[in-house]
Amino acid sequence: MTISNHQNTPSSAINTVKPPYITMAIFAIIGFVLLFGGIYLISLGGSWYYLVAGLWILATAVLLKNRAALALWLFAALLVVTAVWSLWEVGSDFWALAPRLDILTFMGIWLWLPHITRYAKSHQPINQKTPSLTPQSTFFDHTWLTPVRHGLGLVILSIFALMGYAAFHDPQEINGTITRAQPTPKPLAGIAPGDWTDYGRTPEGTRYSPLTQINDSNVKNLKEAWTFRTGDFKTANDSGETTNQVTPLKVNNTLYFCTAHQFLIALDPATGKQKWRFDPKLKSDKTFQHLTCRGVSYHDDANVSKNAASLQARQTKSALCPRKIILPVNDGRLVAVNADTGQRCSDFGTNGEVNLQQDMPYPYPGGYNPTSPPVVTGTTIVIGGSVTDNLSTKEPSGVIRGYDVNTGKLMWVFDTGAEDPNAIPAPGQKFVHNSPNAWAPLAYDSQADVVYVPVGVGTPDIWGGNRDRLQERFANSVVALNGTTGKVLWSFQTTHHDLWDMDVPSQPTIAELTDQTGKTTPVVYVTTKTGNVFVLDRRTGKPVVPVTERAVPQTVKRGNQTKGEKYSATQPFSELNLAPPNPLQDKDMWGATMFDQLYCRAYFKSLNYEGIYTPPSENGTLVFPGNLGVFEWGGISVNPDRQVAVMNPLALPFVSTLIPQDPNRPQKEKGAGTEQGVQPMYGAPYGVEIKPFLSPVGLPCKQPGWGYVAGVDLTTHQIVWKKRIGTIRDSLPKLMQLPPLKIGVPGLGGSISTAGNVMFVAATQDNYIRAFNVSNGDKLWEARLPAGGQATPMTYEINGKQYVVIMAGGHGSFGTKMGDYMVAYALPN
Repeated sequence: MTISNHQNTPSSAINTVKPPYITMAIFAIIGFVLLFGGIYLISLGGSWYYLVAGLWILATAVLLKNRAALALWLFAALLVVTAVWSLWEVGSDFWALAPRLDILTFMGIWLWLPHITRYAKSHQPINQKTPSLTPQSTFFDHTWLTPVRHGLGLVILSIFALMGYAAFHDPQEINGTITRAQPTPKPLAGIAPGDWTDYGRTPEGTRYSPLTQINDSNVKNLKEAWTFRTGDFKTANDSGETTNQVTPLKVNNTLYFCTAHQFLIALDPATGKQKWRFDPKLKSDKTFQHLTCRGVSYHDDANVSKNAASLQARQTKSALCPRKIILPVNDGRLVAVNADTGQRCSDFGTNGEVNLQQDMPYPYPGGYNPTSPPVVTGTTIVIGGSVTDNLSTKEPSGVIRGYDVNTGKLMWVFDTGAEDPNAIPAPGQKFVHNSPNAWAPLAYDSQADVVYVPVGVGTPDIWGGNRDRLQERFANSVVALNGTTGKVLWSFQTTHHDLWDMDVPSQPTIAELTDQTGKTTPVVYVTTKTGNVFVLDRRTGKPVVPVTERAVPQTVKRGNQTKGEKYSATQPFSELNLAPPNPLQDKDMWGATMFDQLYCRAYFKSLNYEGIYTPPSENGTLVFPGNLGVFEWGGISVNPDRQVAVMNPLALPFVSTLIPQDPNRPQKEKGAGTEQGVQPMYGAPYGVEIKPFLSPVGLPCKQPGWGYVAGVDLTTHQIVWKKRIGTIRDSLPKLMQLPPLKIGVPGLGGSISTAGNVMFVAATQDNYIRAFNVSNGDKLWEARLPAGGQATPMTYEINGKQYVVIMAGGHGSFGTKMGDYMVAYALPN
């Protein structure tokens, strides 16, 4: 280290040293941004911190101009105050602390460096007669600067220590353990342990496999076994909502699945080699709101006699297709294909297909869109479908229908908006337009012959001033229907007068619940976008886990009340709820830096938000849980043997803004092509803009996490563990790649679990499939996917070997990489 010769330096040399003008300018700009942004935030009722910090940084800039060492002391004090304020607001949450401390910490490091401290004015040192400072002098030359620089350095090191502690002490996580052992899985009639014969493995929708070859001790050894490329890609003529959400079936020696364009493919499950392919000749275009296929259904005439309910039901046989795959096609058709040959079942409907547009009001291609696999009761195909959201008040019906599984004959209907929901339209009549639809998969209790239907809201979703009693009767409900007749047994409404698109979004799950007293109750688990998990006695529809009606907001604080609208005074809440426990506050806002965090805090305070169910508004309303919901179509996985459920909930807000319009204006288009952006709602006095709640740089304004995995003990219905899942590795440009730190990212797709104590899930915005310990949520394994895995995986066994498969095909509007990969994993031989 070189020490300057002070004795030989003229004392006037200090006057030639210029202040650090660039640093001063940067500090001044940052100070003014925080000052004026803080003033605006205060005017909205937000935090005073940013105004104070802006003044503090401006004062530091002034002191830097005067080359005063006090600048370092002042800035060190700001860092200390900011750290204390941050801990008071968010505790030891690494990702919440980061934007509060990152920019200021870098600024502190900059001030600490010698090229800044050398500009400080010197005070008279002890035993020095002619002190001076040259432009080449550094901190090390002046003992009087030692406390200043060391003090600032100590504060910076303390912040790094705080962040290091926060990285390993996440206050959002729940770290319990389910200690109950896994009993021997109970065999199921009609399904081999190594098969996956329904969308949820069983008609009950459990998404649970009794296989144990892959378990919590060896899952870390999983390797890619084979990959199949479908050759089906998104085209320029496809909807923005083109997605690959399929869960394959494995029956006997064949794997069956559909692609986004509804190609039906049969593979050898051991090798991934194609057996046959069927093309339904889908006619699609950009106006389709959805272009996807979540799965197909399987029927075998030989299994009908094993179905207890079907013994009293109709029984038909098919000479051409005793084993068939039922394929929903997005342009409004239902196709039956021979499971062995891949040929049409010509004795089903008309040349192997049924026209689902029959008797539809206001029919148009894509207006009624079956995206989920139907339930097959053994004798009847029960199917619902999606209706275009928020397009107009003149849309197709959301009717649910039952067709003979072998002939395709219409056996019964359940029109959710009709006075008599079971009335089949007479010649010249139509189903009720805009009646609530059931777009998610249905579930079936084969012993009781009951179909459980998850019903959404009648479109338009965001304005309901014109809805009558019949349109509200079954909306946002789970409805229990007799599988043979379609008659209503009971219904339970999960949201009253829905104005937020809070559909029942996923397949109900049927199980036998054994509580802590040993009492067993037949239940159905109903997951919702609100985060409520309603646990109902499936015989009566009465809650098993307590449900309370709570008061919800009735007015908006900013802007006008919605014209012609009404609101429900209360909404139902289950004691089992995976939504964040408290309403959002401005302290929950986030950003990559303090600047976009400040923007998000002001954006949040400018919106109408009084908690869940805040009414839509012209000013803009924060919707949280958002339109994607806490639960989406992936549902949950229930291990009925061990009485455990695993799931992957979301926490991502959206913003809806009503746009006044003439309700009598002519309709200009058919279809929407997306569920986001401006949607017209023709016939209503408003259109609506729906978008994620994002900062100017495209990051969520709500602080992470946005996605989790969780485990629930079903004997107590307590959340035992909850962990963040996923990184932002695939959400940033390649030049901005960060270490793959766990942050908790959104996901679309479901989870499965096995008797080997393993949970498998992909779904996240980063391209991975992961395995977690069912008992405690520890991550056991992950594998990189070649594209987005917005699907639910499944597992099966063939030739004594267990495999796990996932569709890696991406999701158009979710922004993940598109692809055409079916990937299988297995343990090494």
